[in-house]
Amino acid sequence: MQRFAHQEQSISFIRTNQRVFDASDPGTGKTRVAVESFNERRLRGGGKALIVAPKTILRNVWKAEFAKFAPHLIVSIASAPDREAAFEEATDAVAINHDGAVWLARNLDVLKNFDTLIVDESGAFKHATSLRSKAMKKIAKLFKYRELLNGTPNPNSVLEIWHQLYLLDDGERLGDSYFKFRNAVCTPKQVGPAANMVKWIDRGGAAEAVAKLVEDVTIRHRFEDCVDIPENHRYVIEYHLTESQLAAYHQMKQDQMAILRDKRLVTAANAATVATKLLQIASGAVYDDQGRWHLIDRGRYELVMDLVEARKHCVVFFLWQHQKECLLEEAKKRGITFGVLDGTISSDRKREETVDYFQNGLYRIILAHPQSAAHGLTLTKGTSTIWASPTYNLEHFLQGLKRIHRAGQTERTETVTVIAPGTLETKVMAALEGKRLNMETLLSLLEEE
Repeated sequence: MQRFAHQEQSISFIRTNQRVFDASDPGTGKTRVAVESFNERRLRGGGKALIVAPKTILRNVWKAEFAKFAPHLIVSIASAPDREAAFEEATDAVAINHDGAVWLARNLDVLKNFDTLIVDESGAFKHATSLRSKAMKKIAKLFKYRELLNGTPNPNSVLEIWHQLYLLDDGERLGDSYFKFRNAVCTPKQVGPAANMVKWIDRGGAAEAVAKLVEDVTIRHRFEDCVDIPENHRYVIEYHLTESQLAAYHQMKQDQMAILRDKRLVTAANAATVATKLLQIASGAVYDDQGRWHLIDRGRYELVMDLVEARKHCVVFFLWQHQKECLLEEAKKRGITFGVLDGTISSDRKREETVDYFQNGLYRIILAHPQSAAHGLTLTKGTSTIWASPTYNLEHFLQGLKRIHRAGQTERTETVTVIAPGTLETKVMAALEGKRLNMETLLSLLEEE
């Protein structure tokens, strides 16, 4: 698969730098760059790679990207409680979640054949005093090659970049003291009666000064500046079902397909019913005859919110009630501001207010049902559209793409759809992209199941 020109630039940069901070925007292909750069090093006889990333993307993004761009390399996932086994396997790279750093710091001997460290979403280690940050500080020193990936390295304050850079260069560029760095780039502001009630405010020009100090190790591609990326960049991210969820899916498929084997029952309505049930269970829930849902997996929604946190403003489409509830719960847990557009919003005034809040930056995301938000609305504050699951309604999908990618949009945009391989979602997504999904093709897709 041909690389984009900016990815070639990034790989060339990594070839000549042992320490790299890739601060490129989400959607520019940082993961692929990291995979292919490590692949080059490994083929030259280099050591193994340790990948530290959010739990939800270890398998669904990292292992999938290796399978796509370096299929000859073996990647192990170090999941609790069998982390040690992942390091004992004949493997080229091991991926572990952020909190796994604490375990690793107590088991450094498992890293004896490793020389490459890749930390994805390195903002997870922005607080120098957290347990996992202290652990990662201990781990990072063992690696000759270090690469940090973070599309939003200092979203709230320039202070958030200090410990990330320390992991990269042991304090060479921003110093080895957080407090000295803070005094240099911030000023204190009293926010309460007690002496310790202080908020540190970035000094004017601090971000630019810090950027200058770290520019020799920094890659930065802004999504909207990557002219080689299509104006609306559309791609999928895979979410691999758990074994129990996959078993439940296949049982549901067996039960539901029996309906369509009775030719008298092969109708568009029945095809839609069967497809809905299969797509619902693939997305993590089973619905009973009374319309109540029973959740069997929420990992997909943790993944969606990880994608949201790596971006600026997003429109997130959900299809069913369980998706809405899981997304709302995850957004609240993470402190992400949101508005909702679905059938529960009957007031035009409330809809207009929700859109205005989003367009003015007061909401980080809009959670929307395509039936309520796929037509007419202008949501150009967003640069990313994320589908928690693919819809089999082609009109909704095509219209949903146009909420952010329309007149008034000044930046490049992306459309990300989360799909579960090995399920009907894969076939539905392919039909959507081919703009050939209708009830007739839906029936043929089901027959292929």
